[in-house]
Amino acid sequence: MKQAILYSTVIALFSGVVASLAQSPAAESPTAQSSPLRSPSATNAPLPDPPVLNLPIDCKLGQDCFVQNYVDRDPSPNSRDFKCGSRTYNAHNGTDFRIQNHLARKKGVAVLAAAAGNVDRLRDGEPDISVRVAGPTSVANKECGNAVVINHGDGWSTQYCHMANGSIVVRPGQKVAAGDKIGAVGLSGNTEYPHLHISVRHNSTLIDPFSYGSSEPCGGGQSLWSEALKSSLQYHEIEALNQGFASLPVTMENIESGDIIAHPLTKDGPLIAYIRVIGLKAGDVQTLTIFAPDGNSFASQTSPPSDTDKAQVFLSIGRRNSKGDFQSGEYKAVYTVTRANAEVFQSTFRATR
Repeated sequence: MKQAILYSTVIALFSGVVASLAQSPAAESPTAQSSPLRSPSATNAPLPDPPVLNLPIDCKLGQDCFVQNYVDRDPSPNSRDFKCGSRTYNAHNGTDFRIQNHLARKKGVAVLAAAAGNVDRLRDGEPDISVRVAGPTSVANKECGNAVVINHGDGWSTQYCHMANGSIVVRPGQKVAAGDKIGAVGLSGNTEYPHLHISVRHNSTLIDPFSYGSSEPCGGGQSLWSEALKSSLQYHEIEALNQGFASLPVTMENIESGDIIAHPLTKDGPLIAYIRVIGLKAGDVQTLTIFAPDGNSFASQTSPPSDTDKAQVFLSIGRRNSKGDFQSGEYKAVYTVTRANAEVFQSTFRATR
């Protein structure tokens, strides 16, 4: 994970930006097997009735969990999601539901059965450790980490990966209902951040649950998600994972760990705003500005255009309180992303000091 944290002592300004999160195309399966995306155009046979899928993770979408990656629908070495966007990577064979940080993981976020069925097989006992620390050879043939596969009948199955070591609470052959807890989100297998990877298959063929039955490279098809999820699972090119104010320099590490939350604004310390987003594209320009309680600009930074698509990036800006004369009251941060001279994303957040 490349990182550049800049400190300018001349103007007493803190700023930081982090490049993309590395991704891995390795198969995420208890048996280390993958399968091609179904192409219904190759046959005239009617499509089999799919199960209706409920949210497989106990969280609030868009608040404390987010879709990080979708199924890769491009058969070439390039990648594209079901909206022809970049929220995926080459050969990614599922949907990644990401939680905000390791603090949330340690508190426990339940993994839930997406539909009723029988537990087919599972694996437990794999450590919760980033593959960046353990190394890729440590997860060879067990990229999925601690995992459960549920058989829904008629050839349909769902697979749940990267669960916490020792968290699995079901056994092979056990019947489960939709929404039953089967384990907890972890950091096992081929992953660098806590999330749930879920794959959907029919007769071992990979299915995109956002675009079932579509023969197009992207777009069309049927969503397998329940009607209640349609609004919360709307596609967003860019989403904010974390944002807030802090009284110490911000790094990717203290955002990911959740430690930054323990350092809110103090009376005499520095005042820093930060945001971490997913889904930036090449050429996107980020701007983060803090406004003081009197409405004037307190600090601002505009980044150079992004050199590539980014899985995740963070930006921080602020000032040291060297004179001890910062205003009291509400500070407002405004973050924008501009693409081809048009604003495509904005997030506003506040804190009182």
